Amino acid sequence: MVFKSLKFAKNRISNLLVCNVLSNSSSKKSIATTSHNKIQNEVSKLLALKAQLGSEDAAPQKFVLKTPKGTRDYSPQQMTIRNNVLQKIITVFKRHGAECIDTPVFELKEVLTGKYGEDSKLIYDLKDQGGEILALRYDLTVPLARYLAMSKITTLKRYHIAKVYRRDNPAMTRGRYREFYQCDFDIAGQYDLMVPDVECLKVVTEILDTLDIGKYILKVNHRRLLDGMFEVCGVPVDKFRTACSTVDKLDKSPWEEVRTEMINEKGITPDSADRIGEYVQLNGGTELVDKLLKDEKLIKSKAAVEGLEGIKLLLSYCDILGIKDKILFDLSLARGLDYYTGVIYEAVLTQSIKVGNEELTVGSIAGGGRYDNLVGMFDSKKKQVPCVGVSIGVERIFSVLESKLAAGDIAVRTNEIDVYVASAQKNFLEERMKICAELWNAGIKTEQSYKKNPKMLNQLQHCEENGIPLAVILGESELRNGLVKIRDIKTRDERDVPRADLVSELKKRIAALGEKEMNGTA
Repeated sequence: MVFKSLKFAKNRISNLLVCNVLSNSSSKKSIATTSHNKIQNEVSKLLALKAQLGSEDAAPQKFVLKTPKGTRDYSPQQMTIRNNVLQKIITVFKRHGAECIDTPVFELKEVLTGKYGEDSKLIYDLKDQGGEILALRYDLTVPLARYLAMSKITTLKRYHIAKVYRRDNPAMTRGRYREFYQCDFDIAGQYDLMVPDVECLKVVTEILDTLDIGKYILKVNHRRLLDGMFEVCGVPVDKFRTACSTVDKLDKSPWEEVRTEMINEKGITPDSADRIGEYVQLNGGTELVDKLLKDEKLIKSKAAVEGLEGIKLLLSYCDILGIKDKILFDLSLARGLDYYTGVIYEAVLTQSIKVGNEELTVGSIAGGGRYDNLVGMFDSKKKQVPCVGVSIGVERIFSVLESKLAAGDIAVRTNEIDVYVASAQKNFLEERMKICAELWNAGIKTEQSYKKNPKMLNQLQHCEENGIPLAVILGESELRNGLVKIRDIKTRDERDVPRADLVSELKKRIAALGEKEMNGTA
């Protein structure tokens, strides 16, 4: 485009210069009436444009071919892992009755701002496109709240799997990107205390148990308890949220660094920070809740008591659902997003993952909580729709499974072909195509070589390399006798079957294949 604009500018200059010459002789020939000064002004503008565009002959800048920072491509092996993970997650979501929705990848910026606290600086702004100020979505929760308010929906159990965008410092080996997928499960509606909340925790445990990526713990806390804790520690009300976002860094930074930030950057007094430190380093179970309910300072705060009673009820429900052994009540859990109002939780892997020669701690792989006031922010009458939900950090799960793939702990089959149609002799392309068409029409996943006369060894090697379990081998004598040969690629066992029974025989063989073999991990 730059060179086209430059070429146009040069042509325009030439044309105007010609007009200039004609104008200089107009007093004698009366050919043109264009003002000499106007032409000179146009020439000056175009010369300035030429200078701005640069010389057409200038050497082009070196172009580095890469993906943008914080993004990546996915190979067939990686996409197979991704699709398998997502399918298992969706199965759990559907088991709990969730329905799927989708929303635009970008929203009005006004919809997103003011919902994420200090993390609002990570929102990707877009240029003005036709009069609307837009931004890429930061998560799937705020778009859900906007959707509920716009659609006047008061009850919904939904799941949403889509990409979100954050202008963060990426850590690719730990599964932290600027463009990444989120898998959300949310329950909207007015229900009894902690009943939908505990189901969200159950959903997380089912997903992580199904994926089997390693040992984990589900940390839980309550925003009302945190507010009460800040209150009794002497933190001003207007600093509750900033203090909360600082406490949220305890999973990455030691208490001394967090304390320093509270005092130097958030304006919290050293005495208040020390009091907070006494609480946020506590974790446990029901016994800790009972202990804190006897704390003389905390019981003076209505918010703290409300939060503790909520956690106690939640833990009792976790016991009923059989997941209490995976739950840890942790007062350091804060979750920095501003819209949380009640219980909050986060799933964390408790073991490091080997990537190459390094042992890396992946950390949080799921998180969520209750947000009862978010929908009302978008409703003209401020009508509230209580919500609770969880987001699965699938990118970090992908990074765990990819590291296992690289270490050889798991194998991945990138296609789902069950049958390969091969020929042992030349000039069997048409017959192979007939067999393929018959098997495709019968719903059998089939492929063949695209060469007219492929070598038998190459065909069988293709089956072995791609994990294809069965091969139909065509030969002149077999076809003359109304037979075809079926070969088990793994055992190399071959058996002749009647040509008319091929489809039914293959379906029996495919059904009999073990799950491990079908996944290509045998």
